[in-house]
Amino acid sequence: MSAAQISVPEFLLNVPYRIWLALGVLLLGLVLAYLTGVINRRLLRRAGVPEVIEGTAFERTAREFDTSTVRILAKLSSYFILAVTVIVALTVADVNYLEQFWSGVAAFLPRLFVAVVVFIVGIVVGDKAELLVAERLRGIKLPELGVLPTLVKYSVVYVATLIALGQVGVQTLALIVLLAAYAFALVLFAALATKDLVASAAAGVFLLLRQPYGIGDEVRVAGERGVVQEVDLFVTHIETDGEEHVVPNHAVFREGIVLIRD
Repeated sequence: MSAAQISVPEFLLNVPYRIWLALGVLLLGLVLAYLTGVINRRLLRRAGVPEVIEGTAFERTAREFDTSTVRILAKLSSYFILAVTVIVALTVADVNYLEQFWSGVAAFLPRLFVAVVVFIVGIVVGDKAELLVAERLRGIKLPELGVLPTLVKYSVVYVATLIALGQVGVQTLALIVLLAAYAFALVLFAALATKDLVASAAAGVFLLLRQPYGIGDEVRVAGERGVVQEVDLFVTHIETDGEEHVVPNHAVFREGIVLIRD
């Protein structure tokens, strides 16, 4: 019988059962990947993730591409299921010449998925930590503190990057050396950036304990004259002629204060 005389049903009957089984696995994987994405997206929304990451740099960037962090994470889970499905389907189809290659891919793929998720979560958490630290430090009028939110952000991202690299097989010793070097640089930088803050805190403790002046006193300090409105651990608030001056406590301690009595 010639090829032209073979009917479609006969052709289908000649297809090895392994191919049909592989196609069934692919179809099932497509459905499972879609359901996984939908379920994960709903779970993340119910967990309040969109509200937590609102305003972060990563979320704003995602919005520019008409997507969101939740959608990206959900799609990653779908793609992971789909990739595993392809590997299983090829295995079922008995593609022997690719067996070694796909076995390596099958071992590496879960680690790559975890690494990508860890990296994305690190970026999101770093952005959120930056916003929280900036909000906490907003009331402290010291220019040295302006770098701390960014420092916190990149510290979180750096640690997440190290964890992600560890997932894809980067040597642990190299990660430890990098982490130790980063920690040393972080401590050194923080010490240099916050030396005035530490000095202000120490001076603030002294001022709060000794109370050489209090709220309502008229004083002259650091070239400013006015009425003391507030004294906290880091700064002293002085108001004069409708203007409020915020004087770091280390300046008060260093230059001294003149208590004006009428």
